[in-house]
Amino acid sequence: MVVGDVEIFYREAGSPHAPVVLLPHGYPCSSYEFRNLMPRLADRWRLLAPDYPGAGYSSTPDEFDYSFDGYAAFLDAFVRQLGIARFALYLHDFGSPIGARLAIQAPERIAALIIQNGDIPYEDALGPKYQDIEKGWSMPRDAMRAKLAETISEETFKEEFQNALRPELADRISPDLWKLHWSLMTPKRREIAIDLIAGLKENRAWFPQHRRYLREHQPPALIVWGPQDHYMPEESARAYLRDLPRAELHLLDGGHWLLETHLDETTALIRDFLDRVHAP
Repeated sequence: MVVGDVEIFYREAGSPHAPVVLLPHGYPCSSYEFRNLMPRLADRWRLLAPDYPGAGYSSTPDEFDYSFDGYAAFLDAFVRQLGIARFALYLHDFGSPIGARLAIQAPERIAALIIQNGDIPYEDALGPKYQDIEKGWSMPRDAMRAKLAETISEETFKEEFQNALRPELADRISPDLWKLHWSLMTPKRREIAIDLIAGLKENRAWFPQHRRYLREHQPPALIVWGPQDHYMPEESARAYLRDLPRAELHLLDGGHWLLETHLDETTALIRDFLDRVHAP
């Protein structure tokens, strides 16, 4: 599929006439993270999971805005090209600030939010791993970029996927995740990753707008969370209740990648929620 001038890959499951669930992926990942969830929901919903430009099996053009704003604009073009007028939105990892920008742009399109260990818009509820990122913000730009470049390796990809999990849960994380995504890394994609992680500093200024959207529009929301997460622990999940007091919160005995470690439990919660708020 070509969106704008960009050749992209996306995964799709379910009837083209069913209610849509849009699945923006996180970092360091791709639509592959939803490979197991999609067939489990495809009997009632249409699942769409695109690879961002510069990620997964999509192309990596030179002329593209590789930022949270740029990726949100891409998602907007993607759903418009497919003629999707309304959808439930899955917010996970970097897919959260990207997807939330999409929601803010056109709130009437959002049928519901499924929030699963997304990058939260609450400065005081971030986990200790974010402190390591914030330390680099006071560095000169070149020094900060050099430091970030050190974190982009196959070993750190593995650490991202096994993030803070107890050993018996870490064993459930397939090595395919880091092996696949590291195999797709190129020098250009390394620069994109550096830019995106560095962009977390500017993204912090956007937090109030994200919170205002949640507070003013009150979309139906399911918060399903793995507290074993150095980036987004339990406190991060509970912070959403400040602006979404009617949201459903479920804490599972897992971490950042619940679709790898707690697929059945997470799927059951999502099915129940969507049956009530976004049913065929």
